[in-house]
Parts: sequence; structure tokens; C-alpha cells
Amino acid sequence: MSDKGPWGNGGDSGNGSGGGGGDDGPRNPWSMPPAGKRGKIGGSTSLDDFLKRARSGGPGGGPSLPANAGRLWLAAVAALIVAWIAFTSFHSIGPQERGVVTLFGKYTGTLNPGIQFTLPAPIMRVQVEDVQNTRTESFPAGGTQPNLMLTGDQNIVDLAYSVRWNIKSPEDYVFEIKNPQETVRAVAESAMRAAVASKNLTQAIGSGRGEIEADVQTRMQSLLDEYQSGVRVLGVSIQKAQAPAEVDDAFKAVTAAQQEAQSNLNTSRGYAQQVIARAQGDTTEFDKLYEQYRMAPDVTRRRLYYETMEQVLTRADKTIVQPGVQAYLPLPEVRRQQQATPEPEAPAPSAQAQPTPSTGAAR
Repeated sequence: MSDKGPWGNGGDSGNGSGGGGGDDGPRNPWSMPPAGKRGKIGGSTSLDDFLKRARSGGPGGGPSLPANAGRLWLAAVAALIVAWIAFTSFHSIGPQERGVVTLFGKYTGTLNPGIQFTLPAPIMRVQVEDVQNTRTESFPAGGTQPNLMLTGDQNIVDLAYSVRWNIKSPEDYVFEIKNPQETVRAVAESAMRAAVASKNLTQAIGSGRGEIEADVQTRMQSLLDEYQSGVRVLGVSIQKAQAPAEVDDAFKAVTAAQQEAQSNLNTSRGYAQQVIARAQGDTTEFDKLYEQYRMAPDVTRRRLYYETMEQVLTRADKTIVQPGVQAYLPLPEVRRQQQATPEPEAPAPSAQAQPTPSTGAAR
């Protein structure tokens, strides 16, 4: 019985060194495999073969890139560049618009209406602004909440108004103020409160509304010009000006009393003008009459007497007495009675004539 080591039978000379040729013992892991089971040393893997066929493009090597692939890539890149230049370099500016041009974020100029060309973005950028569009800001914003302000006589007035504005300088409008709409609203609120504070309540809700609108527009334009905002204020319009709802009834009563007093004052002034005009006319007539009296005193005196008697006797009852005639004939009294007594109505005609009764007795 022969001894066997852990790596096979070392004494068997017919199986080569280090490994038994038979299948009846353990095998040496460091021994060479049989010739039929050996792999090819230095052979390529399937991935290497696939990449090699893709690069070579030989027959049987699978799909390969076309020969003009570089030209196609260049054409695609050129098309993208042309589209980029076309969309970012040519700008269509409308008649009511202006374009603010920046070079790497710095202002360089303003484009006028028409087709304009600049360097492509992001080298140059153009921001188009509508300079003729009229924007309107309403106060209060929702229109439902009260907008209370303090007047110069320490009263409170509820105001609803609107402000119309547009763009005067597009470059200032874009760069000088961050939020133009909020800036305009804040300036309008400040200007309106300052203008209302210079008026009393009666002026704020009545005759002074036009002055307040003009004052607010002037204040707003001056302040916005100091900011270099590029905004032009077109007008201010007050839609509602009244006392708060809590005191509206009492205020209406006071307003009615003031209007009545003003009406009475106007009536008295009109009557005074009539009296003065009449007095001036009498004075002028007297001056003319005096000139005539200086030239012919007797004739003028007699004419004045006759005219005066004519005016007096026209309004008085007259009784004419002559010698040989009845002493008194009350003609005016008779005339008044005739005017006061209504005339009797005429009797209606009878359908048949009634026979007249005989005065004599029949025999």
C-alpha cells in the first residue's frame, strides 16, 4: 500500500510531476490542466472584439459611423449659431415702444422703432418698454375699503381717486427704480395727503377738488423727477370725496344749511344790485331833467306839473262838476258795482210757446 500525499501520488512517474493522471485521487491545484481544457493565453474578450469591429467598420463588424459624420456635426452647430444670432441680435421695435440696450449689464443706448441689430445675447441684451401705454392706479386698490385722510381743519374725509401715468424716459424707468408701480403708488399717496392737509373739509369735498387734483399732479411730478424715475404723470382724478359714514348724516345737514345760507346771500345780493341799478337810473334821469330845467325853467316846471297830475289822477276816483249840471254823479262807484255784479244768464228757449192769458172776461 503506497502512501498518498495531499497533492496526489508523488510516486507515480507515469503522470508527470506534481499531479496524478488518474481520477482516483486528489488533484494538485498548481498543476497544469489537461490540454483539451486549456484556454487561449493572450486572447481578447467579447467586449474588445466589439469595440475593435466598431472602430474598423470592416465587413461583418456591425454598424459603423458614416464617412461624412464630421460635416453633419459642423452643419448642426452652424445652424444653431445662426438661430442664436437671429433670435438674439435682430429686434423688432414697435412705433409705441423703445428698446433699452445693455452691454454686459451696462446701459449703452436706446433703440428707436424699426428693425434694429445688436450683438447677440448674452453680450448685449434689449429690454423693450411701451412708452405710450397709459397706466392707471386706483386708490384704494380694491375700491371697497375707506380711504381716510385728515384735512387742514382737523376733519376726516373719505377720498377715492385715480392717477394716470406713462413712461417718459425708458432708460431711467428700467435702471433708476426697482418697482415702478409701487413707487408711483407711494408717491401718489404722499402727494394726496399733503394736498388734502392744505384744504378744509368744505374745500376738499366741494369747490377745492380741482385745486387738489392739480396740486397732487404737480407734487407727484416734482418728486418723481427727483428720483429720476422716467415716469410722466398725466392726470389725477377724484371720484369720491365725502365725510366718513359715521358722521355722514350730520354732515349732510350742515351742508344743507350752508347751501341755504349761500342761497339767501345770493338772493340778497341780487336784490341789492336791482336797487342800485334803479337808483343809478333815477339819478341819470334827474341829471337830464335838470339840464332841461336850466335851459327852460317855466316850460319844464309846467310839464312836470302836468306829468305828475296825470300819474296821480290816473290812480284816483274822479268827480267832474260843471255849472248847470247835476251836482254829483257817482260814476266810479257805479262802474265798480257793474264790475262786481255778474251778468244774469239768458233763459233757455221753451219748446212750445205758452198762451197768453186773456185780460177780459168772456161773456
